[in-house]
Amino acid sequence: MAGHQTSRGVAYSLGYHLVWCSKYRRPVLAGPVAERLRELIEQKTVEHGWSIVALEVMPDQVHLFVRADPTASPSYIANQLKGFTSKVLRDEFPHLRSRLPTLWSRSYFVGSVGTVSAATIQGYTETQWERPWRKGAAS
Repeated sequence: MAGHQTSRGVAYSLGYHLVWCSKYRRPVLAGPVAERLRELIEQKTVEHGWSIVALEVMPDQVHLFVRADPTASPSYIANQLKGFTSKVLRDEFPHLRSRLPTLWSRSYFVGSVGTVSAATIQGYTETQWERPWRKGAAS
């Protein structure tokens, strides 16, 4: 199965398009703040074992296409990234604290990305009895 990952007996291909905005859509995500934000998002995704497919930081919003394992819900991913980046950026850039009560708006958008083809599912179901733990069950 091309384009999938595996973990503890699970084959998966989960991708999410996440978008979140600065509070009041203020254009504060530019220059050194934007550069540091990218670094922090990369750091947090590596820490969790998620992979960034695409990342775009705009002056008032972030667009992230990330692949994650099935145990990471989209809300968990968004909350981890928003909470971590808000704390660090507000500590490192005092002007963000004085201009905004919080860095991020409470809302975010998430869309699932990627599909499993019929051929992938068929290939998995046709070989399920070849799994080591199923050898005895086939008799």
